[in-house]
Amino acid sequence: MSRTIRSKRFISFIKSEDTFRVYKGSRLLFSSVKDRLHPVLEYIDSHNSLEENVTVYDRTIGNAAALLLQKIKAARVLAELGSENAIQTLRRAGIKYNFNQTVPCIMNDAGTDMCPMEKLSLGKKPDEFYAALKSGQGVKK
Repeated sequence: MSRTIRSKRFISFIKSEDTFRVYKGSRLLFSSVKDRLHPVLEYIDSHNSLEENVTVYDRTIGNAAALLLQKIKAARVLAELGSENAIQTLRRAGIKYNFNQTVPCIMNDAGTDMCPMEKLSLGKKPDEFYAALKSGQGVKK
């Protein structure tokens, strides 16, 4: 859905320096100020027994992030920006989503082509994509 998200918690998130937050109900489980996919990967790696049905707040959700949200068993995601590719993945996984803005795909930093992570993620299942990332394919340090 592309309509302005008005929840106080989301507005507080957007006004903060955080780039990623994970909630279980009203309890904050994790937050990060790192960019790109680093926060969700850090969350996966630092939470051995991941809570199920969490709500995620993020700045940008592309297909790559959507696949990782499946891996963490997210129930809902709210973001400033989301891609059509992410929407398809989230719908297939039954993850509810709200984006303030929707774009066809996430672009690279130069704005000249699709984001490398979006490209790498296309056609992959969550575990396949995660394995590709962990093997170092396309990850900027």
